[in-house]
Amino acid sequence: MARKKNIAAGLDAVIYARYSSHNQREVSIEQQIAECTKHAAALGLRIVGTYEDRAISGKTDKRPNFQRMMRDAEKGKFQAVVAWKSNRIGRNMLQAMVNEAKLEDCGVKVFYAEEDFDDTAAGRFALRNMMNVNQFYSENMAEDITRGLYDNASKCMANGRQPLGYKRGEDGRVVLDEANAAVVREIFTRVAAGDLFVDIARDLNAQGIKTSKGANWNKGSFQSICQNERYRGIYIYGDVRVADGIPRIVSDDLWYRVQEAMRMKKNPVGTRHRVGAEDYLLTGKLRCGHCGSYMTGVSGTSRNGELHYYYTCQKRRTEHACDKKNIRRDVIEPAVAQAIKMYCLTDDVIAWIADRTVEYWEKHDNDLQIEALEQQLEENKKATSNMLKAIEMGIITEATRTRMVELETEQSRLSVQLNVAKEDVVKIDREQIISYLELLQQGDIHDRDFQMELFKNFLVAVYVYDDNRMKLVFSCMGDQNSVEIPLETGEDPPDGGLSPDAKMFVLTPDSSTKKHCTS
Repeated sequence: MARKKNIAAGLDAVIYARYSSHNQREVSIEQQIAECTKHAAALGLRIVGTYEDRAISGKTDKRPNFQRMMRDAEKGKFQAVVAWKSNRIGRNMLQAMVNEAKLEDCGVKVFYAEEDFDDTAAGRFALRNMMNVNQFYSENMAEDITRGLYDNASKCMANGRQPLGYKRGEDGRVVLDEANAAVVREIFTRVAAGDLFVDIARDLNAQGIKTSKGANWNKGSFQSICQNERYRGIYIYGDVRVADGIPRIVSDDLWYRVQEAMRMKKNPVGTRHRVGAEDYLLTGKLRCGHCGSYMTGVSGTSRNGELHYYYTCQKRRTEHACDKKNIRRDVIEPAVAQAIKMYCLTDDVIAWIADRTVEYWEKHDNDLQIEALEQQLEENKKATSNMLKAIEMGIITEATRTRMVELETEQSRLSVQLNVAKEDVVKIDREQIISYLELLQQGDIHDRDFQMELFKNFLVAVYVYDDNRMKLVFSCMGDQNSVEIPLETGEDPPDGGLSPDAKMFVLTPDSSTKKHCTS
């Protein structure tokens, strides 16, 4: 078979190499470059550069360095491209031919190290057949990979990149990446508290914490995190969903509060806590005592045209499967706030909270930023080691040099941030905590800002029943963290109210139940 030496000799050429990350048996980037370099020498080509796409599937042309190569071809920076096989150039036979045609329009010839056919009708026919074989192999392999991934999913095994806060364990299952899981908890907690995305992003960047892709945070970084149900412990892959299939990072309570906060961000209703504003401070915390479902906010107009706001059982509302009565928002929220003041803001409980907060911070929170930076630095060192091994093997290209400089710059930056973080350990002042909690002792239970502060800091859940009971679960009471309080049923709302079963519940403290739930 005639070789292409005569038509290729003396041309400036580049090498294009691509490698996918699906564990299939294909040669590495370095092996492809070595084969292409050998083939270029046989053809008399002069290699002037390489373009490499790592861990990117050939099923898409959205490959950054491939697209850069196509742009450079239009600028006339080279006259030939050498690739290992035709399936490096296109995701299928048609796309490979289209890309070849685009290159030829730019005056660029394409050569394949493993498919060296001559430029005759017979040679082109043989090349097209080889492309068909490559396409069949790619499609068949994709089916095998898909079957394997779904088999993994049936066992709740890790498939592909994991969300921030998770990683692949040694047994192939999804496990917590505790340093980043703490970051996820912080994000959820702050979003639920009403913090702006831009403020959260600024603080995370100031701590040197990166996104799951290693980028800086911005206000658009949080949407996918806040709506990712995996953080509730749900394993998700394709149409496979398994409750409790992976470790949980946030509680259902916190999850639903964040969803409500996200809804409020999308559909603001004026000033947050003005009278009549449709916000429900117990969303994600108030639960039906009959069926355990969450109670969500609804509103309606009475016969005299007055607007009322209620909490209603979600199962009753959507499935008509519960007979729990509605509860007026302007009654239950102050009642819960009053209960929190009674049980969580006594002098002895305040002292206990202050002691536990200082103890927790000293043992845990101060280490999170340092741990995250140390992990990033370790990953940087591994990447640097791998790059040095490649250089020792003689693989020295513009891309390897650029990447090495990037790694060294990043390592220097991380080392500085780590040293600063170790020196900048904040000590929590016990007396300041006590002063803050004593201020809360004086708060007005009918003030909605004050209610929000109490619910955010002290409340895990509230269960309400129709037999004059309300059970509260607190977040700051150690082992004995719940209490039941009797309720007194009042009259229906004026003019019949919103519905015949909407009762007003009034908190009636019973001295026999008023005990401190400290550990």
